[in-house]
Amino acid sequence: MGVWRALCVSWVRRNMPVEHASVRAVRKPWGVSDLQPWSGIDGTVDAVGELWFERADNDAPIPALLLKLLFTSKPLSIQVHPDDTYARAMGMLNGKTEAWYIISAEPGSRIGVGLERRVTPQELRASIHDGSIVELVRWRPVEKGDVIFIPAGTIHALGAGIVLAEVQQRSDTTFRLFDYGSQRELHEDNGVAVANAWPLRPAQKPTRLTAERTVLVASRYFILERLDLPEGSSWALLAEAETWVLVLDGHAAIGLVAASIGQAVFVAGGPTSIEVGVNGLTALVAYPATAPIGSLLQRLGESSVNTVSRRAAATAAPALMDLAQVRT
Repeated sequence: MGVWRALCVSWVRRNMPVEHASVRAVRKPWGVSDLQPWSGIDGTVDAVGELWFERADNDAPIPALLLKLLFTSKPLSIQVHPDDTYARAMGMLNGKTEAWYIISAEPGSRIGVGLERRVTPQELRASIHDGSIVELVRWRPVEKGDVIFIPAGTIHALGAGIVLAEVQQRSDTTFRLFDYGSQRELHEDNGVAVANAWPLRPAQKPTRLTAERTVLVASRYFILERLDLPEGSSWALLAEAETWVLVLDGHAAIGLVAASIGQAVFVAGGPTSIEVGVNGLTALVAYPATAPIGSLLQRLGESSVNTVSRRAAATAAPALMDLAQVRT
């Protein structure tokens, strides 16, 4: 079995381009000074609000997805993002649908997603002008492990004291509706035009596909999963197209790249190996697809690294069908 595992690991490493993602710090007035343990970047002079994970090769094709870490010390603006149709009418490539995974949240931290009730465009404009949009937004507390899916057009806001991972369509287009009296520009006309001015429908619940895989979000633009891999285990990641892996806890060698907490790896499609360290591995995996990839993860040492076991596939099938029916 040891020889078989070694051959499997060698094969998947040779056949898979894997990159340690570069990190770009984005300074924000609502950011933080200390990013530990997620990054050693110093934000004491100019607060860091976001870390963007990018392809290491600047000449490589631009990915469809953008992976970030966000750190909030103050509330963010109440905002909304356009869908594909509106964005393309403005000359942009696509809109912005996103999902959040709450990594940590201070007691009392909250987010706003959708509205308490349906309003007309005129009512929405009036609430922006008099500030009552703050009461109109549906606020909810958050805690570690919460998952929030935000389709384009959803009015939303982030409160203070939160660290989260975000996966999104690659777009930086934000229409601010309200910013608590700051001097930053608002985008009332565009924001009202794209906003779905009603409560957000109940979100899908995370779906456990196997002991190691939990699908957090399944949408028409991307799949977001959490992997929980035991210490010392070996796996083949059978990725399609682009795949992002963000380490939340533990460490692993992904292909020939060593990754630990707060680091991300980009896999350009195809098979690669995951060798899990002594503390196990908890990671987020995001990839552009309309349904979860059933054969994404295969434990090395099983009958083949090219196929998922029939028992696992049978177990996952009902969940995959449910996710396909509820995706937005």
